[in-house]
Amino acid sequence: MRRLMLAAILLLAPIALVCCAGTMSASAIKIDDRTYRVEGPGVPGGAVAPNRRVAERVCPGGYRVLDSTRHKEGMSDGGDASITTTWVIRCL
Repeated sequence: MRRLMLAAILLLAPIALVCCAGTMSASAIKIDDRTYRVEGPGVPGGAVAPNRRVAERVCPGGYRVLDSTRHKEGMSDGGDASITTTWVIRCL
């Protein structure tokens, strides 16, 4: 019985980690023909790297940031407030 539980935990742990990692990525929503809203995850310090990666994936020929907003959220585990960045971009 113990071996079965250990095998189940070892098989399910990577799946759980992948699900958690997916929540730390930015997402893009199409607004217009070449315009997208890129919403980044809440990270301490408000890093824009997730937004940049999604913008480069959505607009491989380049993009221009039309609007950038930052929203402060609640306290994270480390005690810092999470900052969510939202971009409105236009593909070139």
